[in-house]
Amino acid sequence: MPPRVSAATIHAATPGATRKLGERIGRMLRAGDVVLLSGELGAGKTVLAQGIGRGLGVTDPIKSSSFVIMNEYEGAPLRLYHADLYRLEVPEQVAELALDELAATGLLIVEWPERAPNEMPAEHLLLRLAYDGARARTIQIEGIGARYEEMAQRLRPKAGGS
Repeated sequence: MPPRVSAATIHAATPGATRKLGERIGRMLRAGDVVLLSGELGAGKTVLAQGIGRGLGVTDPIKSSSFVIMNEYEGAPLRLYHADLYRLEVPEQVAELALDELAATGLLIVEWPERAPNEMPAEHLLLRLAYDGARARTIQIEGIGARYEEMAQRLRPKAGGS
């Protein structure tokens, strides 16, 4: 049976709102979870990852280093693995990272998952960020698989809110 998909769309008026959404998501995550962040350069993927880290209790600054594909951060209670595939030369390089093994022991966040789609876990939370003005962003949340579908449902904006 194919995984179920649930979607929600959130408008974040500022980078601070994007970070707060990340914090909310971070508080929902547990060991083994996978979050994929997709969007153009500067769309706010790293800002969202920073918020997720805060929600997990990570105190070190989360950044997307220009030439580092994987960073690790100590959180409470989970270790956060943050992969940035932007500079990936060939998708096969992702297999060497053993993302599935990392996800089993902590939380995995992947920026630019479209660079190696066949290497991504089948079930995950996918967040697509898009520009909506100079500072605002639209964030589409897709939960693929039962656990992530439930998360996407919980993240849906309340009536009259965002």
